[in-house]
Amino acid sequence: MAGRFAPRPTRTTVRGGHVAVPAGIPRQAAAPGRMRTWVPDGPLDLGLVLGPLRRGPGDPTFRAMPDGSVWRASRTPCGPGTLRVRMSAGQVSGEAWGPGAEWLLERLPELLGAADDPSAFVPRHRVVALARHRRPGLRLTRTGLVLESLIPSILEQKVTTDEAYRAWRLLVRKYGEPAPGPAPGRMYVMPDPRTWALIPSWEWHRAGVDNKRASTILRAVRVAARLEQAVGMAPVDAQARLEVVPGIGPWTSAETVQRSHGAADAVTVGDLHLPGIVGWALAGDRDADDSVMLELLEPYAGQRHRAARLILLSGRVPPRRAPKMPRWDIGGL
Repeated sequence: MAGRFAPRPTRTTVRGGHVAVPAGIPRQAAAPGRMRTWVPDGPLDLGLVLGPLRRGPGDPTFRAMPDGSVWRASRTPCGPGTLRVRMSAGQVSGEAWGPGAEWLLERLPELLGAADDPSAFVPRHRVVALARHRRPGLRLTRTGLVLESLIPSILEQKVTTDEAYRAWRLLVRKYGEPAPGPAPGRMYVMPDPRTWALIPSWEWHRAGVDNKRASTILRAVRVAARLEQAVGMAPVDAQARLEVVPGIGPWTSAETVQRSHGAADAVTVGDLHLPGIVGWALAGDRDADDSVMLELLEPYAGQRHRAARLILLSGRVPPRRAPKMPRWDIGGL
């Protein structure tokens, strides 16, 4: 009888690396999706609003098309879903596919900044005022999904963006599932919490993710349900809940709630470059640290994240004094 039947998967074989990879699931045939239209109450720039959700040019969950439309693949509380957003003549049209289609369309206005109030922002510096004038379509997105922003933010801890983007791309393509509907090629929905937890240690290593970041993600996905509940909290309280997980600090929690909550005041502290950029733009101080940055942003209390984004969009960055940080590929060790 030996060899006639394939062995049944057990907990031991799964832990040993025999993880069922959904990448082999055939992509769904093209079918009409559910539709929704929405008219924003002011200028709206899809690229500026949804841009922060894109994790690098090869992000398998995000695609910006030449016709101006944007595709997103998300894992919603109702299941995986694909959303296509287009804007024409001041009207937004959304089309969605998959089990999460209804959930995505219901929250389409919030995704595009309907819950944001740009009029509450008052520029205090010429650089900020000019950037706001040139970017009237900037609004802060609110995805309503915590883990979707938390995991890539953890991957970005203490490494270059190129390294983090590569890790996100490799892991999502290998362990995610094809985006529902007629999505562009090689688009995937990120893995569910259980699949993240079953990724073998050597696969993290091959993706260039050190044990510290991998362990933080594993701790987070074990309490994924509790973290997703933070969507109903105020951004400050949501950050406090996220930071209960060892390995998640103020930098990671701020980067998460900026996207999941549309938090206008969640300024990123602990960043390698942001204090110097803010200091240079507002005071000509390229050596500013977090304390100086927070002091300079104090006039924008309640809107500090928006002010920082406008400063970044202004293009006023200090001239480079040293080569880029070298990229270390631990997967080659």
